[in-house]
Amino acid sequence: MKIATLYSLAAVAAMSLAPVSASAQDLKIGYVSLDRVLRDAAPAKAAQAKLEAEFAKREKEIAELGAKVKAAADKFEKDALTMSESDRQRRQREVYDLDREVQRKRREYQEELNQRKNEEVQVVLDRANRVIKQIYETEKFDLILQDAVFVSARVDITDRVVKALSQPAAGTGK
Repeated sequence: MKIATLYSLAAVAAMSLAPVSASAQDLKIGYVSLDRVLRDAAPAKAAQAKLEAEFAKREKEIAELGAKVKAAADKFEKDALTMSESDRQRRQREVYDLDREVQRKRREYQEELNQRKNEEVQVVLDRANRVIKQIYETEKFDLILQDAVFVSARVDITDRVVKALSQPAAGTGK
């Protein structure tokens, strides 16, 4: 009884899927790799260069301060045996405070850099989504995906999106 029920359920399921697969051939599906868009599109590259220029000075200052802490720590270790206890504690505190300052500056730098990266990525994504929508509408796609496990090159429209984003008059409103 159970085997017969399973066979009938399988038959019903197969028959109900038949019309779907016939109409699925009429679907126009596209795929966009946002990772590639964010890596290869001119606006993404420009945003990266802008961030590097914006944060280069602070990154250099933090690196120099880090080198200063290392030099102070090395000097302290070298001189520690010949210092009085009070001098040793004072210098140890100075190195510790300087190290904490460097860590604080690195943390602030990283938080601000991440904030700015997110802002710049969002601008690029907004433009990319406008381009994708334009391609969707003009070429009458039924579905455009941005996440997939496997993708055929036949449906991958990422290069077209990157190219459209890289053109100044991409029709994106910017």
